[in-house]
Amino acid sequence: MTDGLPSQAPDYFLDLNLDQIVDALVKDKAEYNLLPFFISPLKNVDAIRYRQDVFRDLDQPQLLSPITTFGQRFSNMRDILKRADKIRHRHERNAWFLEAVDTYCDAVTALRDRLGVASHNSAGLLALTDYLNEYVASERFRNLVAEKQRVHAALENVTYVILIGDGHFTVRKYDDEPDYSAEVEATFAKFKQGSVKDYRVKFSSPFPEMNHIEQQALTFVAQLYPVEFTKLEDFCSRNRNYIDETIARFDREVQFYLDYLSYIAPLRDAGLQFCYPGLAVGNDKNLSSRNAFDLALARKLVERNAEVVTNDFFLRDPERIIVVGGPNQGGKTTFARTFGQLHYLAALGCPVAGSEARLYLFDKLFTQFEREETIENLRGKLEDDLYRLRHIVDTATSSSIVVLNEIFNSTTVWDAIFLSKHIMQRLLERDVVGVWVTFIDEISAFSEKTVSMVSTVVPENPAIRTFKIVRRPADGLAYAIAIAEKHRVTYDSLKERITA
Repeated sequence: MTDGLPSQAPDYFLDLNLDQIVDALVKDKAEYNLLPFFISPLKNVDAIRYRQDVFRDLDQPQLLSPITTFGQRFSNMRDILKRADKIRHRHERNAWFLEAVDTYCDAVTALRDRLGVASHNSAGLLALTDYLNEYVASERFRNLVAEKQRVHAALENVTYVILIGDGHFTVRKYDDEPDYSAEVEATFAKFKQGSVKDYRVKFSSPFPEMNHIEQQALTFVAQLYPVEFTKLEDFCSRNRNYIDETIARFDREVQFYLDYLSYIAPLRDAGLQFCYPGLAVGNDKNLSSRNAFDLALARKLVERNAEVVTNDFFLRDPERIIVVGGPNQGGKTTFARTFGQLHYLAALGCPVAGSEARLYLFDKLFTQFEREETIENLRGKLEDDLYRLRHIVDTATSSSIVVLNEIFNSTTVWDAIFLSKHIMQRLLERDVVGVWVTFIDEISAFSEKTVSMVSTVVPENPAIRTFKIVRRPADGLAYAIAIAEKHRVTYDSLKERITA
């Protein structure tokens, strides 16, 4: 399923804070290599709905719990196999291999049983249930279970005693010798008063390796019971490839779903809402979202018990581009990131931030956020803006999404207006949908295809931002405020300077 997918994230990840989200998702799941799932948006509506249906099923505790447990058992099995591969003593290595097979059989059988009684409707989990029923009933699996049980039964008959002498020990078969440990415990039991300290040794590792003396003792035991240990050796040799490929693939792919649900769980616990968006395609560009928020920012705010501000937006034909203005530090860039995140995560088939949404299935996603000048490309800031914009307007199609944030800040206001209008004309000719954060209020009313939204402040104190972005005409103050802040002639700045 993931063959041939890119191994690196798209360029727009950094602008949209998707890098923070995906890094948090994959960092603790390196063994599954989940990055390809999170950096490859789907292009097909049916594929997205397939994933949405699986997410809906896994949102139910009666399904999430057994599948999570299955994943934990499968991970434990892999840890056992990795540990076994590092052990040089073959009898010890074979014993751990048998333990791995035990874990595998128990995990598969338990999942089959739990799925059989849980309600689920997604095509993915229904197909998995059918496959598990067939697999567990198959001759291959039944033979694996029966053979491992025979090996266990044989090994359970292995009994021996170790006679410890001065600097040496002897191993021989058990011959009904008395259990002196039981006799000693019974003798001293009468002296026990109240609770006492437990001096029994506990292994710190879940997979304690045998030391050289224990390994030598095991070698002697295997010589005393050659038939039983030959059965173990033969079992391990015949079943090296006991893991079913389809089940192993499911174990990996389901982590994509479990990982994302785990990521958003604290946000849900904090009262934030998530939804499964409807999808608009082709010329249908009627979009909307209610109570949306920046997922990466929300994680940080929730960890600090801070408030997360949500926003709404909609586009109705022929509207295409939302132009966001208003004072600096008012949440405009966060709104733009939210718009991009929503569409990207929807294209992965994931539930998205908000109580409801209808989003566009894009072919390409473009972003351009303000960046520092870099000596490597030998371009000034304005030239770099124009260079990157040229790529967007030449490459975008009518099915693309564009998110622009604070471009042309390095030139004069008149040049910025001229360039912005030219770029807007080219984007509208391409019929893209998107968001443009700018201090140029003129382009918010450029045509019937542009929509004005403004970041708001507290009416009684304009210095306090609400971080709410509302749909209304631009008030013409955004650039003035930006200039005043730049030259420190706002009310607060002047008051501070006078006081000083």
